[in-house]
Amino acid sequence: MPFAAPVRDFRFLLDSVVGFSAVPRTEKFAEATDDMVSAILSEAAKMSDGVIAPLQRNGDVRGAVLENGVVRTSPGFKDGYAAIAEGGWVGISGDPAHGGMGLPFTLAACVNDMLSGACLALGLNPLLSQGQIEALETHASEAIKDLYLPKLNSGEWTGTMNLTEPQAGSDVGAVATKAVPNEDGTFAVTGQKIYISWGDHDVAGNVCHLVLARLPDGKPGTKGISLFMVPKYIPDEEGNPGKANDLRVVSLEHKMGLHGSPTCVMSFEGATGWMVGEEHGGMAAMFTMMNNARLQVGVQGVGIAEAAYQHALAYAMDRKQGRSPIENGQGTIVDFADVRRMLIQMKAETHAARAIALACSVAIDMSHATDDPAWEARAAFLTPIAKSYGTDTGIKVAELGVQVHGGMGYVEETGAAQYSRDVRVTAIYEGTNGIQAMDLVARKMMDGGEMAFRLLDEIETDAEASRARLGGMADAVFSAAEALRDTTEWLLEQDLQNRFAGAVPYQSGFARVLGAHYHLRSAMAEGGEGPRSALARFYIDRLLPEHAAALAAAQAGADGLYSLSVEALAS
Repeated sequence: MPFAAPVRDFRFLLDSVVGFSAVPRTEKFAEATDDMVSAILSEAAKMSDGVIAPLQRNGDVRGAVLENGVVRTSPGFKDGYAAIAEGGWVGISGDPAHGGMGLPFTLAACVNDMLSGACLALGLNPLLSQGQIEALETHASEAIKDLYLPKLNSGEWTGTMNLTEPQAGSDVGAVATKAVPNEDGTFAVTGQKIYISWGDHDVAGNVCHLVLARLPDGKPGTKGISLFMVPKYIPDEEGNPGKANDLRVVSLEHKMGLHGSPTCVMSFEGATGWMVGEEHGGMAAMFTMMNNARLQVGVQGVGIAEAAYQHALAYAMDRKQGRSPIENGQGTIVDFADVRRMLIQMKAETHAARAIALACSVAIDMSHATDDPAWEARAAFLTPIAKSYGTDTGIKVAELGVQVHGGMGYVEETGAAQYSRDVRVTAIYEGTNGIQAMDLVARKMMDGGEMAFRLLDEIETDAEASRARLGGMADAVFSAAEALRDTTEWLLEQDLQNRFAGAVPYQSGFARVLGAHYHLRSAMAEGGEGPRSALARFYIDRLLPEHAAALAAAQAGADGLYSLSVEALAS
């Protein structure tokens, strides 16, 4: 389906809104010059628009299949993946010492945004490899780095993440997969994993599985889990794929969307594995990959929102229905107030979610470049918000896209429904959005709310600075930040049960205020007049007020959730 990567929006946000200019001023990312950024965005857009987007529909109607134990991907996916790999896009932020491009994570987020909008089912593949690359760079032995990282960065091999088991979903501590030491220093890994995205395929030469498993002396719970590299083919002495490992694909899941992405049930049957990181330290190593993936899943939501918006706008500009209610209109349904409302909301939500994701990416880059714990804390705090709001936005915008199409949105041939089906899982995998919210109000508040208050100080300072030019919009953002401050202070006084009861609405309220903050910055960068300022006014006037309801729900406490008994729920 037609898609145009929003290069102008990326440049505007990077240059004027999210503070990316600080990144190339560091020694680590000095090569990320203005010309380099422009070239990266331009070339990635050409690939996304011209090579990857045409695969979107095919991946849906002719999804991955398992034939005689071999997973075969959708027609065209092999060539599409080759374009991604040959362009260097898998290793864009990987360490140059092992074949990566060494560019900022922020640029990787922009590229993944484009790939997700073009074809999420295929774009998910390099995202997993990128998360594995970061985990290996941080935790693996030099021998494993030297063997695997060049192949992963080049895209010659791909990576997966194997956490979930039938009895161990969000409760990772219930993992039952075993790893028994062999005499040669390797381990025999035995167990079953489910929901393994791109667990097998025919687009690359090897599949490298990072598998959580428990050593014989591993304690119950997460503290007894270790992490292992378990490749599909065991590398030979030259580092090429050798004999097949003792693992297999049991089946592929039949899903409501993402049909082009093979989601595997994997069986490890005494498979040979190598430990990554310390014994019983698997969760720390895997969380490196998961945190990378959580932000990038938020970016997936943004990419789908962009594509769904473009699809709906094109339809609304073309569809004639009734007489135009405005003088000198287009003569199509885009002239109708309700359709215009939906389209502007789609655009405003997408802009806000993209800004939050890129601001989080900038914080990650600055933390890597400076080793400043303040940047690391900022990135950690923003990650659950970026993941949840990005994916919620993808779902909401895709649903609005179906609505703009009217009855034709319910007809598969238009392609509108595919965006809605494909994006739905993003609020579930890599930690459900509810788990993101629990993380936000618990772990991310262990600093006594320091990072939350720093962000609120920043929002209020910017609002004060823009009052002279933006008046009422600035006042609304400042007031919303104050309300969020009050709720944060209330939250810090509560036990975990009350925090968890209001975690999701609190997370939503925080995202609403942050979104308004970045819209306000966009309006200021434009001078207060123009399309971005009009978009900011829509968001602040019509969407920001939702923060009040969200924050009220956040403070409702847990008692009301349990006043209705299980028996009453079932009656």
